[in-house]
Amino acid sequence: MSETTDATIPVPDRIPVATGQRPHRAADHKGKTGGNNGILLVVLGAVFMALLDSTIVNVATPAMRTDLHTTGAALQLIVSGYTISYAALLITGARLGARNGYRAIFLTGLATFTLASFACGLAPGAGLLIAARVVQGIGAGLMIPQIYSLIQLSFQGAARARALSLYAAVIALAVVVGQVAGGLLVSADLFGTGWRPVFLINVPVGLALLAAAARLLPREVAPSPKGLDLPGVVTLTAALLLLVVPLVLGHERHWPLWTTLCLAAAAPAFGVFVLVERAVARRGGAPLVPGRVLRSRDLVCGAASLFFGMAGYAGFLFSFSQHLQSGLGESATRAGLTFAPLAVGVAVGSLTWQKVPARRHGAMIAAAWTLAAAGYLGIGLVMRTGAQGGLALPALQLVVGLGMGYTTSPLLTLALSKIAPADASDASGALTTVPQIAQVVGVAAYGSVFLAAADRASSGYALYATVLPVAAGALAGALAVVPLLRRRV
Repeated sequence: MSETTDATIPVPDRIPVATGQRPHRAADHKGKTGGNNGILLVVLGAVFMALLDSTIVNVATPAMRTDLHTTGAALQLIVSGYTISYAALLITGARLGARNGYRAIFLTGLATFTLASFACGLAPGAGLLIAARVVQGIGAGLMIPQIYSLIQLSFQGAARARALSLYAAVIALAVVVGQVAGGLLVSADLFGTGWRPVFLINVPVGLALLAAAARLLPREVAPSPKGLDLPGVVTLTAALLLLVVPLVLGHERHWPLWTTLCLAAAAPAFGVFVLVERAVARRGGAPLVPGRVLRSRDLVCGAASLFFGMAGYAGFLFSFSQHLQSGLGESATRAGLTFAPLAVGVAVGSLTWQKVPARRHGAMIAAAWTLAAAGYLGIGLVMRTGAQGGLALPALQLVVGLGMGYTTSPLLTLALSKIAPADASDASGALTTVPQIAQVVGVAAYGSVFLAAADRASSGYALYATVLPVAAGALAGALAVVPLLRRRV
């Protein structure tokens, strides 16, 4: 693939095209792996920066509260404004990419994210910081869905599996690295700027990625003629907000009535979205999530397994971090560094799972989720009395990390394995939303278990009480792929 902006995204010749539309043609990959590696470096750098930003802020909140003299509610919105706008826009962002070009929307999202990061770093008060965080989330919501599509359409076979493995490793590592990086940057207090570098660091990185992306990312031969499906956008966004907003804000506000009402309305709202999409399809339009995408057994089972596993992972990270800092009195930096063995396990698993024969991937995923469940339970047992965990703690974290690495990466490949490139953008939008919603649900659900138990007993016992349902969630992730085992053994 050429490294110029005139490159074309390779699409198999068999993809059907609308009447009058110029067909896509597969590009010749021979001798052009350098261009593909450049594309991968750009998109992975972007996703790492965006996901890092969803966790790096957490450790900076005490400094923000002191510096900005803000309320607890405003502090919640500073943290969650990004997640809410990001999660709500993911599927719509995927459709915008298919309609207007993945490259164009990726660059728009990256530029928006970078400018909003600059505004966050200079914000003089909580109000402007909240607004800038929402815009940051919008930028990420436009940028991230294009990454699946660019990987799906720029890589084939083993190269695609490797790219998705690296993508999954970045997703898992960014959550851990964010806690370490946030602690280091706040503790450093560079030039007396306190918490502001956690945002300003995105500016030079974002500008470098923009320059590289403008040069390396391919232009599509013919963007999709699909319409935007405004009824679908409105109903899906409303349903996602009804689910995400109360989960993000509910615990800190002690679950007022409006949070319960919103959660109760979320399921019917998703039902309305399904009805709207069916009506759009009957009229001959282009629904936001085509029925043939949701009828993919691999996608549904893979997404369900990914949801259960990522929800538990996010809930465990939140609860374990709270235990380390509040229960054991560790600093933010030291607590973040404690997660290093977990990150190593994720990296090793993500980069080596392809050595397992493809016919065994379903069984491998189920076994790896079981391994992760055992690791969670082990950590709970060794720390429930308030002990530091000794040498058993890093060993058990490594086990959990390996479980994540041998599941997250292959699940992405499995879920997209039967999706035609013509549906890559729609499938990527739906699949990208799954881990984001899972993380919100995981932190809200498992975090509430931890905080409620910590109010009644020791922090160590609260962690133990939390890892029990987390481990059950990992086992649910294993069960979700069981329907696929017979076809792959």
